[in-house]
Amino acid sequence: MKLINITIFKEAESNVNLVALNMPRIRVVLFDLGGTLVRTASTSEIFMRILRKHDVHIPSERICGSFPEVIDEMSLESFKLPYKEFWRIYNIKILKRLGIKENLKELADTLTSEWWENADLEIYSDVEETLNRLSQRKLKIGIISNGFKIDIHEILSRTGLENRFDVLVGVDDVGKPKPHKEIFLYALKNLHTKPHESLFVGDNPHIDYFGAEAAGLNPLLIDRDNKIRGRYRRIRDLREIINYL
Repeated sequence: MKLINITIFKEAESNVNLVALNMPRIRVVLFDLGGTLVRTASTSEIFMRILRKHDVHIPSERICGSFPEVIDEMSLESFKLPYKEFWRIYNIKILKRLGIKENLKELADTLTSEWWENADLEIYSDVEETLNRLSQRKLKIGIISNGFKIDIHEILSRTGLENRFDVLVGVDDVGKPKPHKEIFLYALKNLHTKPHESLFVGDNPHIDYFGAEAAGLNPLLIDRDNKIRGRYRRIRDLREIINYL
C-alpha cells in the first residue's frame, strides 16, 4: 500500500565531499521511489478519501497528525509479515487512534485494496529524460523502496515506468527497510555490483542518504524545493545526476 518512511538515523551532518570530482566510476544508479521518482497525495489525504467513500467521516485536523508515530511503532519483525497482514495491523492502529471502533478489519483491508486508485500517482517531470540518459550510457538502474514489492509493481504499472529498471527491491525482499544496509546490499548483489560503484538517489536524509552512505554507496539527495538543511551532496533536478557519473 503506502511507501514507508521511517526515521531511524538521528539528524547529523554528513562528512562528504560536496563536489563530485573524486567519485569512483559509477556503474549503477539506484533510486528511492516515492518522493524521488513518483509524487503522490499525502498519506492522510488518501486515508480520508477512502474513509469518506465508505461513509466514515473524520475531521481533517484529527487525521493529519496520526501517521508518523504509527509507522515508527511498527516493529522490525513486522516487515517480515505477509503484505495484507502488515497493512491490516498498520491501518487498524490508525483507525483506533482516530476513535473508530467498528468494522476495523474490513475498513483496514479496504484501505489496502483501494489505496493506489486514490493516490494521485504522478511521475516527476525530470524522470523520463533522466532514465533515458542513464540507459544511453549503458548504466544499470534500479529501485530500492521501503514499499512492498506488490506496491512497487502497481506504481510502475500505473505511471508507465514498468520495464525501465534492472532491479526492483522492496522491504519484503529482505525483511528490513531502509536505512538498514541489508536492503541496499541485496540490490547490489542482484546487479553484481560493488557499493563504491553505485549511486543512490533519494529524498530523505535519514533513510536514503545516510542509509546508502552507511552501506558504502555514493549517496545523492534530491531536494527539489531546497528545504533540507545540512551538508549533503545534493541536486534539485534528477537530470543533474549526469554530473556525478
